[in-house]
Amino acid sequence: MNTSVMLYGILLLSVLAGACGGAAELPHIVIIYTDDLGFGDLSIYNPKAAYQTPRIDRMAREGILFTDAHSPSTICSPSRYGLYSGQQIFRSTGRGGGAFEGPGGPSYLKPGTLTLGDMLRAKGYRTGVFGKWHVGLTWYDHAGKPLGGGFDNAKLIDYEKSTPLVDGPNRRGFDESYVTPNCPTTDPLYIYIENGMVPVPASIMHKRSNLPNLDGWLWDNDEGFMSVGYDFENADKIFYQKTLDFITNHLDRHKDKPFFAVLCTQIAHAPVLPAEEFRGKTKGGPRGDFVWELDVLVGRLLDKLDELGVGENTLVLLGSDNGPETVHYHRMKQEYDHDASGGWRGMKRDGWEGGHRVPFIARWPGVIPAGQVSKQMTNTTDIFATLASVVGYELKDEDATDSYDMLPVMLGIQAPDDPVRPYMLTQSFRGEFQIRQGDWKYLDHKGSGGNDYDGNGILRAYKLPELAPDAPGQLYNLKADPGETTNLYFKESEKRKELQALLSKLKSSGRSAPTGRKPMGMENIRLRVSQRQLQEMK
Repeated sequence: MNTSVMLYGILLLSVLAGACGGAAELPHIVIIYTDDLGFGDLSIYNPKAAYQTPRIDRMAREGILFTDAHSPSTICSPSRYGLYSGQQIFRSTGRGGGAFEGPGGPSYLKPGTLTLGDMLRAKGYRTGVFGKWHVGLTWYDHAGKPLGGGFDNAKLIDYEKSTPLVDGPNRRGFDESYVTPNCPTTDPLYIYIENGMVPVPASIMHKRSNLPNLDGWLWDNDEGFMSVGYDFENADKIFYQKTLDFITNHLDRHKDKPFFAVLCTQIAHAPVLPAEEFRGKTKGGPRGDFVWELDVLVGRLLDKLDELGVGENTLVLLGSDNGPETVHYHRMKQEYDHDASGGWRGMKRDGWEGGHRVPFIARWPGVIPAGQVSKQMTNTTDIFATLASVVGYELKDEDATDSYDMLPVMLGIQAPDDPVRPYMLTQSFRGEFQIRQGDWKYLDHKGSGGNDYDGNGILRAYKLPELAPDAPGQLYNLKADPGETTNLYFKESEKRKELQALLSKLKSSGRSAPTGRKPMGMENIRLRVSQRQLQEMK
């Protein structure tokens, strides 16, 4: 018998089996959520990058790369809320959401909010999160009074009264966790939190002079309260190892369950502190070495999944919480001719594209067709509904209210010219709104929405002339004007009014996602994959 005919027959049988409703194995899932990694910080997105990221580039070539992906916010904490909840931050706070500093708290993830961990645990997953938490934690002083933000409050924590943490990861859907409260190398309190407990309480003061001198890249490291043995330089190696330990222990002890792991890196947030083994490995200076470290750790993780025999059945997602830091953007541009925003206007904190257009890559061998490049508009919040679709979890209308299912795009069954999202919300540093509809983008504020391009000396070089100085907002057509240079607020008043009305509706309605979302589920996924393979063989 002809080999191709035989293979066709085998695939046909698998299709029929799928159609008969045979059981399908749930995949393992890993999310790698990077920090301040701009659209232009990976060589797969930026051929002119000052360094290469071959392992992440390979991951993209083995799966799907999105070119119109966005973070929910232009700063850390609100975007992480969007990842874990599938919602914009104003749904939790009623306003804009800033980044937590000091002890912080209470959590943006309020009791009763369905989290990614909750959902996947309900479907039989064992769940873990490792690295930067940064969505708020509640700490108590010796009198049992909750402490707010502010670095000085770190000295007042009573660890016995505070732990197990009332709103830590283990109370928000995760079976295992090893996290830092905020930015691991930026914000005191510098401690590790393991499963809601603090193994070594903070008892000493950290001094910046104890860190290696990396040519001024340490500017955002704040001195403050720290635990003995806390390690700044190896933060991401520690988080990677904890993630790997979780996966390997899971496969040893819980073979009957799939795993879900979230690895939240410090890279490429300030300060730039590549581990010693990665220093000097690129021609992009310390920050190039820092991103190189990320690339190596991602490659090691993918190789380890293969070595453990689960690579083919693991969905891996990689994204970022916002665009590149201002100082990073400037120095990389000036010293290495590296555009961390990838040609888009703005950077971290800004409502312009450079503040929230970010890398997003998905890899699932044999399920997601390799080599896809998608122009579909998507947001980090969409990870929630997409994973719900994968595992067959039917979301209630009140869950993940800003999340769209991007699985049909990933599977290659959604036509490129058939948008999943009719519109998208993002928020800038001050909580101000931006809304996209097709090529049109409306910013409900003047200026950047974040950075001060007049008062900050390094940013003056990137200030553009304001062509509509009297306009209280901004309207751009990204197809005709991707650099957001020409404000059409007055010239295209009908389109602006349309987007203003839509924004008001999406804010007041409590959702931007559709109601009645139905998951695809693994049986249908396998069926679609088999059908696609049959078509490819014809």
